[in-house]
Amino acid sequence: MHSGHHLQSPPSMSPSLLSKLRLVTVDVTGTLIAYKGQLGDYYCMAAKSAGMPCPDYERVHQGFKLAYAEMSRRHPCFGHAAAMPNAEWWKVCVRDSFAMAGYDYDDDTFERIFRRIYATFGSCAPYTVFPDARRFLRWLRGRGLVVGVVSNAEYRYRDVVLPALGLNQGSEWDFGVFSGIVGVEKPDPRIYEAALEAAGGVAPGEALHIGDSLRKDYAPARSLGMHALLLDRFGTAEAESWRRSGAPVLPDLAAAREWLAGDVKEEAEPATAR
Repeated sequence: MHSGHHLQSPPSMSPSLLSKLRLVTVDVTGTLIAYKGQLGDYYCMAAKSAGMPCPDYERVHQGFKLAYAEMSRRHPCFGHAAAMPNAEWWKVCVRDSFAMAGYDYDDDTFERIFRRIYATFGSCAPYTVFPDARRFLRWLRGRGLVVGVVSNAEYRYRDVVLPALGLNQGSEWDFGVFSGIVGVEKPDPRIYEAALEAAGGVAPGEALHIGDSLRKDYAPARSLGMHALLLDRFGTAEAESWRRSGAPVLPDLAAAREWLAGDVKEEAEPATAR
């Protein structure tokens, strides 16, 4: 699109990225919602409810990271390919988390602890919604854009967690692509292909993905030709390298709204972000 008048945009850019888009996909954790407290808080409460002492927070956290990585390697997408029940996947993961942290419970005790943990993370209790999330999603949908949620998560995010947090299909988002349901997970670009398909066959150049991970969000979306944007809500040390790699980095969804609506060059570092 060329321009010869002041009223039109600079030659390098259409009036705004927004005018090009038909679809915006968003990551969930770190983008729309955040964890409340620490993992140890919930494991401690569960252990106490079964009459056990509170386990060491740091050891449990490290144990969980190892156990989750190992389960994701052995049974990706929450056991999708093996048709593994969701609760069974998490039961192995939680048992291994405790074991790697040095805690071994008898079967009855572990069952009580696990039931409490599983129920907690299947509710909205451990999560909080960022205050700009609902307004941003509704603004997009009000502009006639399709909004998709793309997350490495299982069905409880779709059915319980997001609705309980006030993020509802039909008012805040139109469709979801959840790894535990579709059987493909970030950073595999196929999860983004599934989103383009779910939106009705939208072309990548008419889609924008917003997330908080260069590896899982930005890189795979860009590899398909989608536009992409990263949020740095917590001032992560990695954000500087994100910028160096050419990614637009913004502090929150309010800034993303301004960036989308204004004459901002897509690949340029937003100077007003800091």
